[in-house]
This record gives sequence, C-alpha cells and structure tokens, in this order.
Amino acid sequence: MLEIKKLLSSFDPATAVISGADAAWRRLSDLFGCFSDLTAYKAAMALDDALVYSVASSAPADGEGDMHYGAGLIMPGRIGREYFMTKGHLHVWREAAELYIGLSGGGVILMEDESTGESRLAPLQPNHTVYVPGHTAHRTINTGSTPLTYLGIYPAKAGLDYSAIAKKNFRCVVIERNGKPVMVERRSISK
Repeated sequence: MLEIKKLLSSFDPATAVISGADAAWRRLSDLFGCFSDLTAYKAAMALDDALVYSVASSAPADGEGDMHYGAGLIMPGRIGREYFMTKGHLHVWREAAELYIGLSGGGVILMEDESTGESRLAPLQPNHTVYVPGHTAHRTINTGSTPLTYLGIYPAKAGLDYSAIAKKNFRCVVIERNGKPVMVERRSISK
C-alpha cells in the first residue's frame, strides 16, 4: 500500500507547478521542426530563445492499473502565424487515452489519428475536458493572449513517444486567421 504522502499532491493552476515534482522547460530552440515557417522561426530565435512551455509530472506509482498526471503551461505567442505549442506526442502504449482538463487561458488540442491521418481540433478552456483516444497524436496549443494551463491524466504505463512526431510531424497546423485559430494543412501554408 502506498504511503499517504504519495497519494496526495498539490498543484498551482496558474503556474502548472506540481509540488515536489520536476518540470521540463521547453524553449523555442527545443521546438526546431515543429513550426512550419522556418524563416519566422529563425527570426524569432535571433531575438530570443523564449520559454514556450513547461510540463511537470506527478508519478505516485507505476503499477499495472496506476495513473499519472501532468500539469502544463504554454506561454502566449506566435511564430509567424502559428501559435506557441507543445512538441506533441503519441503514447508508447498506443492504446492509452489521455484526459485533458483546462485550468486557465484558452487554447486547442490538435489531434491526429495515427492510422487514418484524420486531424481535428478540440477547444481547451477552463473547467472543460478534452478526451484524447488511444492511437492519436496530440499537441496542445495556446491560442490566447495569456498563459494556458491544464492537467493531463493518463495511464502510468502510457509512455511518451516524441520520435514519431519528430520524424513526420503533424499533417495540420493551427494558424491565426482574422483573429481566430484555424486548422490548415501544413503543406498549404505559404512561406
């Protein structure tokens, strides 16, 4: 049986910091290849290697039926017309689903079915959930003007597969068009 201190944790919904958990901080330089507009990316990098997002994970146990959760924060910003985003991932255990809970700010989750390539967007707002099915690549995107924070809850054995996204990337991107986020095919973006 787990000790009570391993069963409890606290997080700050404004900063996505989980008490006692390590966080991964991703800067613009960590997202090379994620943005479709390489010229805009290089211009932004020449100005500053800005913080784009952070994710902290709570891992109380790793047994067969155990759950983990992560708290994420994505800063507002854009590279060209694309909004700041996470790298995105699939799960190593492809059957694993994930549940996202919006805490503050506003954004979307870009999802891509691994077998069909079908893409879709789901809004991620405070006090709303987004269910990401298994076999689905997903990327969280801040489409607002304030930091976006959220929780992601997933099976402990899910694992994170960033390499599949690094090789192929997402078929679609989310850009700002007339003040609103719009999903378009990556190849249709004019550079």
